[in-house]
This record gives sequence, structure tokens and C-alpha cells, in this order.
Amino acid sequence: MKKGTKKYQIHPDLKITNPDKPLWKDPHYTKESYIAYLIQVAPLILPFLENRALTVIRYPHGIPGESFYQKNCPEYAPSFVHTEKIEDNNYILCNDLSTLIWLGNQSAIEFHVPFQTVESYKPVEIVIDLDPPNRDRFPLAIKAAQEIKVILDSFKIKGYPKLSGNKGIQIHIPLKGTSLSYDETRLFTGFIAEYLVEKFPNDFTIERLKKNRENRLYIDYIQHAEGKTIICPYSTRGNENATVATPLFWEEVNDSLKVDKYNISYVLKRISNKENPMDGFFSQENPTLINIVASLKEKQKNSGA
Repeated sequence: MKKGTKKYQIHPDLKITNPDKPLWKDPHYTKESYIAYLIQVAPLILPFLENRALTVIRYPHGIPGESFYQKNCPEYAPSFVHTEKIEDNNYILCNDLSTLIWLGNQSAIEFHVPFQTVESYKPVEIVIDLDPPNRDRFPLAIKAAQEIKVILDSFKIKGYPKLSGNKGIQIHIPLKGTSLSYDETRLFTGFIAEYLVEKFPNDFTIERLKKNRENRLYIDYIQHAEGKTIICPYSTRGNENATVATPLFWEEVNDSLKVDKYNISYVLKRISNKENPMDGFFSQENPTLINIVASLKEKQKNSGA
């Protein structure tokens, strides 16, 4: 997509209100500076928002402050905001710059998307969420990501790491053209999770209950399912550091990686100086996944599971 296309044109009905309203205190970002961030990052974030039923977290009084999840499009939304009715919710489809800016004006700070588009009931990507118990244990996320990279390379699978923007790392694996179901992709994510837990039982866990995880990193492969969502690449997060769910190059996933460094200002400098780490994501087919999943299904069948 190019900036000159219709989706990057500003709709005449779009209005910005209270541009000087502070959304973050330190670092200091107003609504105007936040919207400026969204405009600059639009070519990178819109492909991941396109035709996906959007859930946002809004902070009407800035951060820190009260917040709420919004799934339903409000009745006062302008006519250029497109929606999709799914069960009881009328979800916003953020397919263009005007909608993105409008959401920014609504103090929508976090953008969460499902793993499928509204045009399909099958996932268009796999995301493995590596969730350490706290920021101090972030090195465990680095270790888990590095181990997963070895596995993906061995299977000739292309994965794309990103910071969650809070305390973990997430690995995105595109599924263009594979037609795998959620049940089938779970065989693959479950295989990876169980392998890592068996290899490093003191570091990683698939225990759902937080009280039973102790100080181990939780490999959340259950989260990849229909109806679940993940933070969108390049979305800001509702924390006081104004951090961003930032895509990374694999060589950046090392012991010097620090979450707090990747805030709005740093990401703006980064995207002006570097290539997009997720470049080529939507054209990546990962064809070897088909045979891998078939092999795992056969193994499951033979084991009687």
C-alpha cells in the first residue's frame, strides 16, 4: 500500500478535538503528538489492522487513568468509519488513515486484533506469546525467543519477533495460503511449547494458573484461538513509559534488548532510519507448515490422543 492511495487521504468530516490534552506525563505526549505518531506509523500498522475486528483500549483522561475496552463502534462515529457485525458486537474496521486518526482522537491507546480477518474463519497468522512474570525476568523472554528461532529455522519457517510493549516478546508466523485451522495450528504451537518446557523446566511453563508458575515464563499458545486477540504491531501501550509493541529484527533479540527504550519517540526515529522488520510478512507463505502439521496430526492419531 502506498501513501497516495485513497486509504491515506483525510476525510473532510474528520475533526481533532483538544489537541493539547496530555495523554502521557513523562515522557510528555499530547493528543496531537500521539496522532502525529499514528500518522507516521500508518503505512506500517494499517496492514495489520485491515479487515480485522478491532478491540481498542481507551484512556479518556490519559495515562495513568481509568481505561475501558471498546468492541462496539459508538453511535456518534462519523460515516467514514466502517464496521462489521459479529455476533452481538459492531466492530470497527480500521482500514484507512482517517479511521486511525479518529480513533487516536478518541484516546484509543491500544489496538488489539484477532488472528483472522472478517473474511475468513481461519487464522492468517500464528502468534506465540512469551510472557515472563515481570520485567525483571524479561531475559527469559529473550531466551525463549532465541530457542524458538532455532526451531523455526530447522523447519524452514519464517517468524517475526516483536516486543509486546509491556514485559514480553511475541513471535508472529504468517500463514498466507496455508488454510490451516485453529485446531491444526494449535498442534504446532503446542509442540513448540511442550518442547521448550521439557528442555528448560525451570525457566518455562504452560501452567495456566499464575500462582503455579512461580518465576517461570509462561508460553501462551492457548491464546492463539478464534475470538482471542493480540496487541497489533506498532500499537502503543497504556503504560507510563509510552512503550510500543515494536517489531524487531532477529539479531536485535539479544541480552542488550530493553523494553523501555522502545517508546513513541524512539520508534519514530527507528522507522525513519531502518527497514521495517516485518517487511514481506503478508507475502510469506511458510509452506512447510502444512507437512509439519500433517505429521503432528498423524503422531497424535497414533498415540490415541
